[in-house]
Amino acid sequence: MSSAASQRSQPDRLLLFTTVLLCAGGLVMVTSASVAFAYTQHQSAFYYAERQGAWMAIGFVALFVLARVDYRRIRPLAPAGAVAVALLMLLVLVPHVGVSVNGARRWFDAGPLGTFQPSELGKLAFAVFIAHWIDRNSQRMGAFQQVFVPFAAMLVGVLVLLMLERDLGTAIIIVGIFLSAYWAGGGRLRHLILLAAGLALGFIAVTILEPYRFARLTAFKNPWADPLGAGFQATQSLYGLASGGVFGVGIGHSIEKYGWLPEAHTDFIFAIVGEETGLIGTTLVMLGFIVFGIRGYRASLRAPDRFGMALAAAITTWITFEALLNMATVTNTLPITGVPLPFFSYGGTAVATTLAAVGVLLSIARHGSGSALRNNRQSDETFDRGRRHRRAPLSGARGRASVPR
Repeated sequence: MSSAASQRSQPDRLLLFTTVLLCAGGLVMVTSASVAFAYTQHQSAFYYAERQGAWMAIGFVALFVLARVDYRRIRPLAPAGAVAVALLMLLVLVPHVGVSVNGARRWFDAGPLGTFQPSELGKLAFAVFIAHWIDRNSQRMGAFQQVFVPFAAMLVGVLVLLMLERDLGTAIIIVGIFLSAYWAGGGRLRHLILLAAGLALGFIAVTILEPYRFARLTAFKNPWADPLGAGFQATQSLYGLASGGVFGVGIGHSIEKYGWLPEAHTDFIFAIVGEETGLIGTTLVMLGFIVFGIRGYRASLRAPDRFGMALAAAITTWITFEALLNMATVTNTLPITGVPLPFFSYGGTAVATTLAAVGVLLSIARHGSGSALRNNRQSDETFDRGRRHRRAPLSGARGRASVPR
């Protein structure tokens, strides 16, 4: 094997190592945060930990398989995958088919493994599809009617499905996935600003129209004004973080998880991390996601084609933006949106899909570190020129064409 081929086959070990560490920490924290709730609900202290571990094992199998497969081989599946997920998201809305929890209908019953949430699988399916679509329209990325309008229509269609499922948190993440892929693919900044402004108005509207969302927004301003009502979750989260101090109270010694903090093992697990491991633990978790983001965007910049660049940017934005949004809600920096903490929050579909996405990201990183980039330095140069002209690298044979200065 030549040295170039050997170099190209090397994975991004730091990205993989960071993912493994985050998952290991997440499994420990799910086990600790869920023991009380699991025992009272299912008479087994490790009910949630066992299912999270099973889904995580499935996710790592997907990660290693996809990391070894050329990411371009999944591209032909993009349209069918997006349509299949959209149909599943419609199917969960059918009474007696989808599972309803707290008034939201987003899940299927997955038997011994708990529940299956199609919208989590949709994050990956839509990321692959939109990267594929952007690459197909690479020559017209600056066109408003031919490219931007269809792009915005597809995004709005997905958001309507998520609003029917009452899943505002996933809707916000999907927006991040679409916009990051569009920008990395060479979309115009003014188009993104226009779309972001329109979506912001839409999110404000759906927040005001839904009483429970409006109550969260009101409680966000001053959760201590109603600490036993609308502000209960936010105040208990802050109590947990404050109780941890610098070093934490120790793994397994949280008080908040004993019925005080709702969703302690899911959306608010970061508060338990802070309580049990303190400022040191939360800082390490944040550093883990920072390293993940740096390596992910590095893979995007070094991708050998536009499809890989847009897909790597979408996956990295999805995971890091979701982590940032979760931490912001747990610390009451932003209103509660119901977004999980990647690799940490309990949720089988979420952790398995996220790990599968990391596998795709590792594949892009592996192919982007080959001899073509190192010898020709073509991709980085094209990217620099392209950003100046509001374009991204051209894929395939187009990538070798000269770009006007």
